[in-house]
Amino acid sequence: MLMKARKKFTVLLFLLCVSLFMSSCTSNDNDDEKIEIEFFNQKAEIAEGLRHAASEYEKENPNVDLTITTVTSNDGGASLLSKFTSKRAPSMMMLSGLPDVDFYKDYLYEMSELPLTDEMLPQLLEAGQLEDKQLGMPFGVEGFGFLYNKEIFEKAGIDPNDIKSYEDFVDVVEDLDEQKDKLGLQEVFAFEGEDENVSNHFFANFSASEFDDDNNKAFDADELNWKNGKRMREYSELMNKHTVQPVVTMNHTHSVDDLFFNDKVAMVHQGNWVVPALNKMDPSFVQEKLGLLPIFADDDKGGRNVAGTNWVIGVNKNQSKEEIKASTDFLNFLYSSQKGQKIVLDELEVIPPVKDLDKEKIGAPISRQLYQDVLDDKAAPMTYKQEPYGFLNASLAPNYQKYLAGEISWKEFEKVTSGDFSEMRRIQKAGQ
Repeated sequence: MLMKARKKFTVLLFLLCVSLFMSSCTSNDNDDEKIEIEFFNQKAEIAEGLRHAASEYEKENPNVDLTITTVTSNDGGASLLSKFTSKRAPSMMMLSGLPDVDFYKDYLYEMSELPLTDEMLPQLLEAGQLEDKQLGMPFGVEGFGFLYNKEIFEKAGIDPNDIKSYEDFVDVVEDLDEQKDKLGLQEVFAFEGEDENVSNHFFANFSASEFDDDNNKAFDADELNWKNGKRMREYSELMNKHTVQPVVTMNHTHSVDDLFFNDKVAMVHQGNWVVPALNKMDPSFVQEKLGLLPIFADDDKGGRNVAGTNWVIGVNKNQSKEEIKASTDFLNFLYSSQKGQKIVLDELEVIPPVKDLDKEKIGAPISRQLYQDVLDDKAAPMTYKQEPYGFLNASLAPNYQKYLAGEISWKEFEKVTSGDFSEMRRIQKAGQ
């Protein structure tokens, strides 16, 4: 009887061990199964920083493989569409404004209930909101206006704090022009007429209030009535009179790297995205010389700069639950964790779009200024990003270049662009 009991016990023990072993194997197999996600990036200059962020995230989440796919913004739209049509859609994607969000809305995960959403700057969240759904998370705080050389202003006896109206700005430009020889200036401005994006950014200063500083109103608008057309024309005439010519062939390298950096012009129209390149040339220029002046597009609103998010990040809702969670966790890592924020600030050189950021961690003074403008609700939003597909690069920019070159009048410029805006919006809405 004892022998039988021992045999029975041995069999049971063996079966238990086999069961535990198989259970262990099954558990290990699940643990070793990787969750593969892809981030589709349209900013080539941040690719290396994103790869580092992905590597750090993977260390904390060894069950995740995160791939960063980078395509420049010039080709990004077509490349992203190709991924979707070939059924290789990414887990996360950078989208440019509400037209992109609207185009991909059937694929985008609704993020209103994510804890990260509550941490974001509310003014920036609307850039990814459509039909009362949070379909895109803001990428970072960027802004633009007239960058100026503080040292040149000081030598000219000009206090930028005294510029409180458009008329004051005109006086400053004329004062600088009179002192060109003494200051060693080639001209007051170096406006990049060759770059379509610069023309679009310049236009952005004057378009926000026409749509009541509301991204969704801008996206729904059927007409562009040039509410601030007169003021944009005044700025354009002033700038064209006092810029290095020929304006329509002025490119970024000559404008920023050659002229502005070397104290040959006092101002350029640019954004805080030039900071990384200037830092590489001379960090002291960014810290000591680089300033940002507002633009007086609306007399009743005072001087403002445009600040917001040029990009939003969407998450593909058609992926598995595990991939969606890993994607939103990565966004949380980027913007909520100390390690992630440090990478965003120091390597991507982008301002995290969160409310409770320690402002002193933002390296460039002009970037701190832009972040504070958004916090204080003093910045004009990026409503220009919500224009109809094709309008900015197919109509606004080339026609503005024609105006600067004297090929068309301002009246013709307004008429052509208004007509194109309405027609392109009609086509957009007809295709929905």
